[in-house]
This record gives sequence, C-alpha cells and structure tokens, in this order.
Amino acid sequence: MEAGYSCHRSGPVSEHERSSPGEGGGPAIMQAPGCRMNLAAVLNGLLVSVVAALLWKYVKLSEHAGLLEEELLLTRQSQELSQVRIDYHAALQALQEHGTRMVCTGKMHTDRICRFDYLCYSTEAEEFVFFHSNSSVMLPNLGPRRFQPALLDLSSVEDHNTQYFNFLELPAAALKFMPKPVFVPDVALILNRFNPDNLMHVFHDDLLPIFYTMGQYSDLDEEARLVFMEGWSEGPHFQLYRLLSSKQPLLKEQLRNFGKLLCFTKSYAELILALAQEYQMRVVTVSLEEQSIADIIRTISRASMLVSMHGAQLVTSLFLPRGAAVVELFPYGVNPEHYAPYRTLASLPGMDLQYVAWRNTMEENSVAFPERTWDQGGIVHLEKEEQERIVKSKEVPRHLCCRNPEWLFRIYQDTKVDIASLMDTLRQGLTSKPGPKKSRPASTVHPGRVREPKCQTSVQAANEAKLTVSWQIPWNLKYLKVREVKYEVWIQEQGENTYMPYILPHQNYTFSENIKPFTTYLVWVRCIFNKTLLGPFADVLMCRT
Repeated sequence: MEAGYSCHRSGPVSEHERSSPGEGGGPAIMQAPGCRMNLAAVLNGLLVSVVAALLWKYVKLSEHAGLLEEELLLTRQSQELSQVRIDYHAALQALQEHGTRMVCTGKMHTDRICRFDYLCYSTEAEEFVFFHSNSSVMLPNLGPRRFQPALLDLSSVEDHNTQYFNFLELPAAALKFMPKPVFVPDVALILNRFNPDNLMHVFHDDLLPIFYTMGQYSDLDEEARLVFMEGWSEGPHFQLYRLLSSKQPLLKEQLRNFGKLLCFTKSYAELILALAQEYQMRVVTVSLEEQSIADIIRTISRASMLVSMHGAQLVTSLFLPRGAAVVELFPYGVNPEHYAPYRTLASLPGMDLQYVAWRNTMEENSVAFPERTWDQGGIVHLEKEEQERIVKSKEVPRHLCCRNPEWLFRIYQDTKVDIASLMDTLRQGLTSKPGPKKSRPASTVHPGRVREPKCQTSVQAANEAKLTVSWQIPWNLKYLKVREVKYEVWIQEQGENTYMPYILPHQNYTFSENIKPFTTYLVWVRCIFNKTLLGPFADVLMCRT
C-alpha cells in the first residue's frame, strides 16, 4: 500500500467486472470496488509540510525580529543619554574586535590623566571594566603597579583614598555571556566631587579643577558629558556644574536606569592610538587655531616625532630635537616628489632628522570642496569642462606656485588617513625608531576586589581568641578561565607596624594563632590569579575580639 492509494478485494472477479472493448475500440477501464486514490491524504500531507515550513520560517523571522528589536531598544537607550547618533551594531562590533584602549599621561596616580575608548561600567558590580582583545591598547602597561595604590585619583584632593579609580579586566570574548551594552556616544569626563554640599568645596575642589582640565583638551568642550562617580546626590549647588557643559551631568545612581553595562565610546582619535601603540610614546595634538606659536614650539622641542599634513605648519620641524622624525602626509593626487621643502629642511647639516612622506592613494578617503572660493580649493568659477578634468585627474601636474586651481583643489581636500598603510610606510622609512623599543602591551587580566569581606570573632579563654574572615569571589572571576586562584590576607594588630600575611586557597578561614582576646585587628584581603597576578585589596576590616 502506498500513501494516497488504497486497494482491497476478496473473491473472484465476476463477468460484470471483466474488461470489455469500449465504444472506440480501446480497452475499457476496470475499477475495482474499494480501490481508489486517496487525494485527501495526499493534500493533507502536503498541507502539513507547507505549514511546518512556514512555522520554521516564522520562528527564524521571529528570532531575527527579536534581535533587531533588542538592538533598536539599546540604540534608543543610547539616544536617551545623548543626541549624538550611534550605529549600535558598529559600536558593538568595535568593542568585540578592538576591546578597550587606554593612553595615560603622568607618572603617579596623583597627576595621571587617562583617555579611553570603550571603557565600560557594570552597574551590577559598580565597577569599570577594561575588555582585552588582540587590538586593545593599555599605555603605559602598569601591570600590578596600578594597584599601588590606584591607577589615578578622581578628585583634586591629592591622594584621598576614597577617591581612587581603577578598573576590572575581562577578555572581550566574555561579552557574549554578559548583558548587552548601552553605549554613551558623548565625550565623557569621569570624576568625583569632593563635597557638593559645601559651596567653598564646590568651587575649590570641583569647578576650578574641572574647568582647568577641560581647557587642556580640545574635545572636552561644552558638548562633553560630566559623569560624577562618588555617589553623592545632586546637592544644593548642582546648577553650577551644569554651567560647564550644555549636557546634563550624570550621577552614579542614574547610570542604573540606562542598563547593566554602559560603555563610554569617545577618547583619542584612532591615528593617535595607533602611533602610541607602535612607538610606546605619549601623543599630543597641537593646533595653530587653538594654541599660541610659543606653546606649540615648546611642545615640539620635546617631541620624538612630528606628524602633519603638508602645509606651512611643518616649518615648526625646525624646533625638533636631533634624532626626531618628520612625517609629512600628502592628500590624494599630490605627489610628494614634487613638493620637497620639508624633506630638504630635515636633511640640512646639523638637523639630524629622519624624514618620511606618506601619500593617500585611495580617492574614496578624500573629501573635496569644489563650492568654496578659489583660494580655498573651490573650482565652481571655472568652465564646466575644466572642472570635470580636474575632478577626474589622478595627479596634479608640475606647476608654478601658487595659484594653480588643480593644486588648490587637491591640497584643500580633507583626508582620512589609512592607518595600515601609514604604519607600513613608517616601518619601511624610519631607519631607527624615534621612541623606546616596541613592546607588545600585555593582555594579562588582573583580578578585581573580593566582595563582601566580613569578620567574626570569639573569645575562647582568657588568653585565647579566634578570628574568622570570609569573602565572596571577585566579580570578574565568573567570566574567566583561571588555572589557580588564591587569596592573600593581612592581619595587623591596631597600633602595631607589622602584619601577618597568609596565602589561602579558600574564601573562609579561621585564625587562632597570635590572636589575642579584647584586641582590635585590621584585616586586608585580595585575590591572586596564577600566583603572580595580584588584585587590589578590599576595604580594610576592623575586627574586635
């Protein structure tokens, strides 16, 4: 029996059932009773298959729609934070592929300022998070020194231990197990207020230092976002902080409203980070529009490398120290061989400068401005045929200075620098590196602070007591594959200068040796990964037996 066809019969065939010639001479059709094609079953089977296919397609479309809806919701959450438009998918991909990038200046935590791309904040753990990838940057790579005692202060009150700033570390791969991030597309200045209830402290410890800091960096303008992380409420003088930026300052308690994981996207430009990573140097931008010529010369006289588009500002390479490098960038269509004044300057006797020229060879990385005036590269005043010829030209021909319209059209283009080709040009063109030897930033992940440290005491006898210390694992440990985790505990009798150190494998331990009754002990606890990666100490415990 086959699907859609049934046939059943018993007994012999009668004469009436035998086939007989039809009227046309052909054979007649014999149909046996109970033997028929089951069309209903066929149609039912087809219908089931079609419905199953439609259901499968619906499930897939629902999953895709769910992902799009989630992405749209997160984009809206980002838009609630800022009016800056953000491509959520591109931002998430950048975080996953490139991780966090950091460049710090200053020798100590008391004078250090750090700039980040994609530094994230977990509102669940109340910790900042640095995500490591193959492309992440951490300059300088301080290792455990950033816990001695902190990476930097967030307050103008020098070395005030309640104002310390640090971050946890996680591999970028851990993002797949974490809440989807919400991105803050504004340039953000993260800091602590010292005492927002006191008007003198507001001015002396907050407003003046913030105003001074914002004046040092061109991107910390009135569009920058202030983020206060000390945990205070607005206070009676909050309107004064609003005067520093056109955007509403954010408080730590408000961050929970936007999501479980917030990522601050804005910091140094990509080119600056690439140069800093390659040559392990601090990178500073200078501008004739924003700084005096004296300040620019002072900066350049201490520089190891000067990078600039072709233009009059490159004459300041006169003030570079010996052994420094001059990197001249040329826009699309401009041949470096035809414009050599700064190459000649670098080669003069006694200058002892290295010179490298880079040329943009990708027309799509250029933006021209044909509608401008002629002296700013505009060509709309020319005949249409001449305009078309200039636009189609691949290289400016040799010419006399300085009114050639084709030259002006190309030299006033905006240029997007292709980082990969520039770095290749530098590696090939520099005979010696102007900065320290390259060392690949380490991507080791340090543990965070242990959570919820507690102590309990009991007196056993006149000269015998016990001290029990317990804690929870660091927040970032659940996202890591670590071979060995141990904990370091320091116990110090109050008033004494020495302490007893212990290395322990567990999160709960009772101490009885050298523990005296009716005595106060200070206890510190921190985590250790793989014997060498130390985390910061948790807040000190005061335990009275």
